[in-house]
Amino acid sequence: MIKKRTKRTRYKLKKVSNRKRLTVFRSNKHLYAQVIDDSVGKTLASASTKEKNMDIENKDRKSLAQIIGKNIAQRSIEKGIKEVAFDKGKYKYHGLIKILADSARTEGLIF
Repeated sequence: MIKKRTKRTRYKLKKVSNRKRLTVFRSNKHLYAQVIDDSVGKTLASASTKEKNMDIENKDRKSLAQIIGKNIAQRSIEKGIKEVAFDKGKYKYHGLIKILADSARTEGLIF
């Protein structure tokens, strides 16, 4: 089921738009977000909870998802990327994934 959802999501994204792709990965401990250019196959901007300046001990996962969303939006806008396609991958648009996407939207990313 998870592989089907991933394939379906990516197929629709690549078929409909040629925008850069904002993809999200969630593990049990950490959150990762990347802006990827599929035509070249390069990561243009990234943000995660594993960065050195992140203080994950004192924060809950929801606030960390908000911080990651803001960071990825700021970094991609600095590179000149305002419009992206949101790739939720194998995850439902719910919980941490939704919080990350909403905070990226409030910082100025368009998707």
